[in-house]
Amino acid sequence: MFNIYSLSLILNSAFDLASASLISGLLLLSLAALALVFHLHLKSRNSYHLQHLNSLWPVRFLLVFLITLWALNDLLRLPVIRGRYLYHLFPSLGLSQQANLCKLHSVLSLGLLEPGFLMILLFLVNVSIKKSTPKASWALAFISVTCLPIFCIQLVFLYTSKIEGHLPPIFWRSWVISHGSFEKQIVLCSYPLMSAVIFGAFGIWYLIAFSLSYYQAVTIVINKGLRTRLYWLAFAVMVTLPLEILSLALSLLWKPEEAPSATFVFLVFFITLVLAVVGEGILVIVPISDSLGASGDACQLSSGEDEGQIQKLMDGMGVIRA
Repeated sequence: MFNIYSLSLILNSAFDLASASLISGLLLLSLAALALVFHLHLKSRNSYHLQHLNSLWPVRFLLVFLITLWALNDLLRLPVIRGRYLYHLFPSLGLSQQANLCKLHSVLSLGLLEPGFLMILLFLVNVSIKKSTPKASWALAFISVTCLPIFCIQLVFLYTSKIEGHLPPIFWRSWVISHGSFEKQIVLCSYPLMSAVIFGAFGIWYLIAFSLSYYQAVTIVINKGLRTRLYWLAFAVMVTLPLEILSLALSLLWKPEEAPSATFVFLVFFITLVLAVVGEGILVIVPISDSLGASGDACQLSSGEDEGQIQKLMDGMGVIRA
């Protein structure tokens, strides 16, 4: 008989398939972004006009790399992926091992990967208002100082057995065993309350820091193209991050196997994916494409020995530090 339980199974399967399809698209976009990053890096060796635009290529590589890891990590959350693919590769993958994968997914997603690429977005916005370009090592230090504490706190709460014994399961449990089709037991991943609280606190701090950096950048930037990109990036961050935190909190009001919880968990994934796509597009793909196009125009101008026009072209290109 068709009931609420059957509806939950159908929704979970639909969300799993939709998530897998969207992750595939994001991985293809990330592959294209990585190709552009390395193409610019290699071409800048032989192009004078691209050398000063390529100083932060490791930071952009790290941005795309973290987004790629986030996408691959989110595949661990999907029972359809674990059942159809991981089980064939690892036949001994039982329910307890799948539960550990859910725990690993929660720690990496909310404690390291998403905070990591969010901090790179903030770093690149901060760089856009600097007169000199900092070394890429500053980005690594910036990310480490801000993300490692969050990651360590997540580890303590999810992997310390003493905490599990003193707090209700909703605070630390990142998985639940449910019954799928044909009464087969499956492991559904969820987000623990403590992970949501820690990420929510980080998100509030991040929104304040990003707002201040955005205000400074938009008051300095004159180039219309760069200003438009800053508007879109700020809109994406200021809208999607609060929605993600809200969806994360609402998903905890129901059991992971229930339809409302599955819906909000999918929204958390989808909102993060949108932010990742916007970040890659605005901070990697578009500025690098503009850099390569401007380099070609500069080469044509250089043959006419119009150095003033060359400098104007390269300065007015308006990338957020390609």
